[in-house]
Amino acid sequence: MSEKADQPPLSSSVSASTNATPSSYDLEAADRNSHRVEHNAVGYALIANFQSSDRDFLQYRGFFQLHSRVLSALQADIGYLETELDSMDEWDINCGIERRLACLRDKKRDDLQSRMEVMPDAYTAMFDRTRPDVMLDLRTKLVQYDEMLLKTREVYALQRPAQSDYNSVRNWFDAQKPVVRGELDFIQRKEDLITLRDGRESASFDEFVERCLHALDKLLSSWCRCQVIKRIFITEEMRQKTNNLRIYYYAPQRVDTLVNLIITAIIFTLLVVPVVLMYEMAQVGGTASPLESIGILTVFTLLFGLAMSALTTAKRQELFAASAAYCAVLVVFVSNFGGQQVKTQGAST
Repeated sequence: MSEKADQPPLSSSVSASTNATPSSYDLEAADRNSHRVEHNAVGYALIANFQSSDRDFLQYRGFFQLHSRVLSALQADIGYLETELDSMDEWDINCGIERRLACLRDKKRDDLQSRMEVMPDAYTAMFDRTRPDVMLDLRTKLVQYDEMLLKTREVYALQRPAQSDYNSVRNWFDAQKPVVRGELDFIQRKEDLITLRDGRESASFDEFVERCLHALDKLLSSWCRCQVIKRIFITEEMRQKTNNLRIYYYAPQRVDTLVNLIITAIIFTLLVVPVVLMYEMAQVGGTASPLESIGILTVFTLLFGLAMSALTTAKRQELFAASAAYCAVLVVFVSNFGGQQVKTQGAST
């Protein structure tokens, strides 16, 4: 993620004499510099270093409009060839020449006899080539069309970059200006950009957690100059990727671990809290009324559905099934707990 950071610039590599054997420290420094975004890079080399430094930065144009235009052009070409082929078939059927009608039933004969120099004058007056020529052209165009159609579907299946990732990349391009202005226009076409990063199960929640980490880091840095967030979520290798103060990288594995812990805590809370609430209500009032139990069940089932929708990419049927299963668990508890309450009251009387 590209943001404003408050860390000092990294030290430069140590030079060595030409006749001296490089020390291990020199080799480590050279290796460290070779992985920096800015190391010996200008123009497109700098862009390549930056975009390859993090999966979130692999953003490129999808050229959706051009894909559609090429497909439409190929579709029109094939349509013209289809019309031409139908016209040739119709001519052979209606011309009254038996050998031309036989060519429609025998492809090998059609390939041998359908040559412009032996075709009737009425045919050459209407057409400038034969049916095998059209079929050959059709074969080429259909292969191109099918390949383009499938490739376009694959491009459209790629995900759009998240807003925070797009902002990071655009801010870097605006600040660095690695190439001439005319070749930077692509970054402004947000609706045409795709990302090569695979979709994450909780991508939007990951972004929210990263924003919270960044806000907390800024708060701690301004109040008490505490760098605990950077120490935990930014590894030493990632600090060495750049000496640009506006760029820092969160360790994906550590962020994923934090996200998984948060999701686990949310699931645990949604399972335990309604049970505890109904138990406490029964203890305080002697028994939990059906309306109170149904109200708690309804509220927490809605909260569970909202959590599933926000934290995962579950489809509608999966969301419905998970919510139904969660509701069933609560209903079973309410039924068992209500039965125990009735038995207790009966025994006391």
